[in-house]
Amino acid sequence: MSLTPDELTQFHRQGYLLKPGIFTPEDLRPLQDALTEIIDQAARELQTAGELTSIHADQPFGLRLARIYADNPAAGEEITRKVMGKGGGGYNGPAMLQTIRHPSLLSCIESLVGPDIIGSSVYRIRPKLPGWDRGEVPWHQDSGYFLAHCDRHLIVTCWVPLVDATLENGCLHVIPTVHKTGILRHYTEGHAGFLEVADEDLPAVEPVPVPMKAGDVLLLTNLTPHASFENRTNTVRWSIDLRYQSAHVPNNIGEEPASYTNERDPVTMACYPPEADFVIRDHNDPAREIHSADQFRQLRQHYETARPNTPGRGWTPLHER
Repeated sequence: MSLTPDELTQFHRQGYLLKPGIFTPEDLRPLQDALTEIIDQAARELQTAGELTSIHADQPFGLRLARIYADNPAAGEEITRKVMGKGGGGYNGPAMLQTIRHPSLLSCIESLVGPDIIGSSVYRIRPKLPGWDRGEVPWHQDSGYFLAHCDRHLIVTCWVPLVDATLENGCLHVIPTVHKTGILRHYTEGHAGFLEVADEDLPAVEPVPVPMKAGDVLLLTNLTPHASFENRTNTVRWSIDLRYQSAHVPNNIGEEPASYTNERDPVTMACYPPEADFVIRDHNDPAREIHSADQFRQLRQHYETARPNTPGRGWTPLHER
């Protein structure tokens, strides 16, 4: 599953690459089952509280949360928040680590960042509910969320649909080639609270929609503009995005959250300090690699509890532009 020379050329020229069939249905099932368990527990709690009549336990993965949301939008949104966790990367169970460490995916990542791989702190679970306004993500570059000194480094985003992603249910759209021009102006308080590149600041390059099958992987640079729009179907468009970087890219491996103080120079900080980075591969010291689900959970929770206060990039609110 390593990337071919042609695929590497496509990635570096266009800023993205679709790699089909990295995950099989069997590969995806543990994560789907884990997310279903979270939905089930939350739905049963709401049913006990009298907020749900049916928990739709007979519905498959792509439909269950959509049925709950159709019955009671407030309950559906509450369950969605529990699935996503704080910031969207709250689930840190064994199935997530297993997915992050998937061998075929890591072979592709090694082609891009080298043999020593850091799992970037920012991984996210994305349930896009039918017609849910907060499920639409406006145009942005991932570097807009990272500290500025990391713009010159490659942090690879892997966007993985857990169900088929189509034009109708909100597949990703990308703007090719402009990753080479650097960071665009972003604004805070954009659509649904996300960072957003205003329409007038978007480059005059035709966006490309990228429909995908479940288990395909879309590889993006951290400077590739992308967005996703309304889910116009009656099912949930489930996806995750995972991020990886070279061990030479700034990270917080071995650092305590308390070390991120207002006095610290931002250029000494990890690219995204509020969450824990973790070692995926270290050929010189394999003992540093995170293989244990318990170790992974404890590391993530340690940072989640502390939530170090780190500087932003100084973007202004969208309404002030």
